[in-house]
Amino acid sequence: MTITNQAELDGLKHIGRIVANTLRDMTAALEPGMTTAELDEIGRVLLERDGADPAPRSTYGFPGATCISVNEEIAHGIPGGRVIAAGDMVNIDVSASKNGYFADTGATSIVPPSDAARDRLCRDGRRAMQIGIGQVAAGKPIAGIGKAIGRFASARGYTLIRNLASHGVGRSLHEYPEEIATWPDADETRRMTNGLVFTIEPFLSTGGLMATEGDDGWTLYSTPRASVVQYEHTIVTTKRGAMVVTLPA
Repeated sequence: MTITNQAELDGLKHIGRIVANTLRDMTAALEPGMTTAELDEIGRVLLERDGADPAPRSTYGFPGATCISVNEEIAHGIPGGRVIAAGDMVNIDVSASKNGYFADTGATSIVPPSDAARDRLCRDGRRAMQIGIGQVAAGKPIAGIGKAIGRFASARGYTLIRNLASHGVGRSLHEYPEEIATWPDADETRRMTNGLVFTIEPFLSTGGLMATEGDDGWTLYSTPRASVVQYEHTIVTTKRGAMVVTLPA
């Protein structure tokens, strides 16, 4: 999607706040002993209270309102009977639509107690996303996003999952400019245009290189197996930089 007027921007900001608030409240509710289905139900109620339609379910028939991935699961985890335990690393990905506009956000949290290595991974995962966002501005090369994140990851001793990319969003959950690498991609020659809407969502890992689908047809796992964190915002490209629309209010 490319924003062309204030009404479109307002619509995108509205659903952006809804998914951001939902992610915030789901994260606050996360505690040992609850199942991922119970956590997902919190998200469903919050989204529907605000008149939003969970996008994974409406777009792809995903069996949940949100994606909840625990420990070895790195993305698209199906909410169910899995009991969340102390020390688990949990990724919550929330995407939804309202009035024809879509927004997408996500974050990884550790249910206490944690440890220094995983705390560092989470901090650096969020920093990797912020570094990518810092490369956004109208006229700049899209490839600059992956280059900057790649430099940061390499300098800190991490890898990046290279088949889970950022993507266009706005009028649908996945749209032009389709996949945007969050790793160095020599074949990427496009430039960002004013008003272009997309996500920034690097998957930072302690050794993983690719995402592999599990037996349920949805859940993704790291290959080789390693810890992975994901942080995601939906942004609008402007001449001055990125406008983040998935911030809680």
